[in-house]
Amino acid sequence: MSFAVVPIKHLSRSKTRLASRLERDALEQLCLAMLRDILAALQKTPSLDRVVVVTPDPSVAEASEAAGAIALLREDPGLNESIDAAIHEAGTPGESVLVVLGDVAGALPEEVERLFETVAEADTHPVVALAPSRDGGTAALLRAPCDAIASCFGPDSAARHREAACERGVTLREIALPSLDIDLDHPEDIDDFLARPGGGEETRRTLANLGWTRPPENHT
Repeated sequence: MSFAVVPIKHLSRSKTRLASRLERDALEQLCLAMLRDILAALQKTPSLDRVVVVTPDPSVAEASEAAGAIALLREDPGLNESIDAAIHEAGTPGESVLVVLGDVAGALPEEVERLFETVAEADTHPVVALAPSRDGGTAALLRAPCDAIASCFGPDSAARHREAACERGVTLREIALPSLDIDLDHPEDIDDFLARPGGGEETRRTLANLGWTRPPENHT
């Protein structure tokens, strides 16, 4: 049995680094579109039994349930604390848990499934599969079982997850997943996301409706 946890902060505090290009209402529309894309990808991942969204925002919880996920509407004590509390509440001992952050809108289910294949191929247990983002963060982390290591999300979290696995003697497998390696945090991230083929259909549609345009390519 395996489940996924997606932590989403309050919409009023989300995506502040995109505020130079989008008004707050537009940012919230974008965040909800990204969430729906991520949930759709996770729900199509064969190895996942259920998807849990933990959030302090009632609008996010409502959108998550409408998309078929389990919503845990909880106060936000901090990213890692929220993730670990959700795992404890929604999981059972021995289960595997996949944590995916809410800003990897391009995630493809076939690439998410590769994390489970990587864990299945490991000849030791417990085991952790890490998909790093290009900025040194962690786009997705699969732990088998769910308490193999603690959550270490935040700046430079890929390195901190590697260190946590090493300290506990847990096997870590790292895999590059192109559809998950861009966190949509900065304007240039969105430009790169739009330049790539792949997932995130609702995010792409929302950006188009909001009038987001990529700068022209430099052919000089």
